[in-house]
Amino acid sequence: MSATEITRTFGRATGLIAVLFLLSMRAALAQSSATVTDADIERAKRSQPIVTEQDIEHAQKKYRMPAEAELRSVPVPSTPNVDALPQPKATKPLDLEAIAKGYAASTDRIAQAQGLVSGPGLLVFVSFSMPEATLKRLVEQAARAKASLVLRGFVNGSLQETVLHVQRLIGNRDVAFQIDPQAFDRFAINKTPSFVLVRDGAQAKDCASGQCFAADAFVTTAGDVSLDYALENIQRMAPKFAGDAAGFLNRIRR
Repeated sequence: MSATEITRTFGRATGLIAVLFLLSMRAALAQSSATVTDADIERAKRSQPIVTEQDIEHAQKKYRMPAEAELRSVPVPSTPNVDALPQPKATKPLDLEAIAKGYAASTDRIAQAQGLVSGPGLLVFVSFSMPEATLKRLVEQAARAKASLVLRGFVNGSLQETVLHVQRLIGNRDVAFQIDPQAFDRFAINKTPSFVLVRDGAQAKDCASGQCFAADAFVTTAGDVSLDYALENIQRMAPKFAGDAAGFLNRIRR
């Protein structure tokens, strides 16, 4: 047999093997397909648990509902004694109304500082953006001089936060402290600290800022200085106010 004939014979044999392989695969797949018979269904039914009437009756006895008599015998819980509960430690409430109106240790002193009663008045305009050391020094000197400290507004727009800042700053000192944005406009205050001395006998008049004073009724100075230094500067720059300034200086230096 020639090489060509051998190749042809081998090719036909290979093709026949492939056909036989495909037929055998189809037969295997057909045999592997699951067929559910009636016998299978019956076996599944028999394997499931059967709940009988006895089972239901036993469950009802084991987990029965309480009778009316049993329910009536259960004690009704009494009303809790709220007064016997632990009470939070009482703290002194913040005097928010006093802060809103001016937080003053002495309302007469604020009125005097604004020239609303007899005697010269001394206002110290401050803000909490100032250095703490400066604020503490001015608070201590204002308490001795009987001057009034003035804020433009609330800290972070919060009345309660302002109260806490003020209380922490002044402590137990007897010093007048007020929140008065109109006072900043009234005396044209544009920086802190600023110091305003209102002369004795000055009369306030109605104006756009509420109440205003004549230009010769007060004198203003500003700078990061102590209160006594500001008063000494007023004596030098405004001799007409020297006598009023001296009265406050004497109180500071006692």
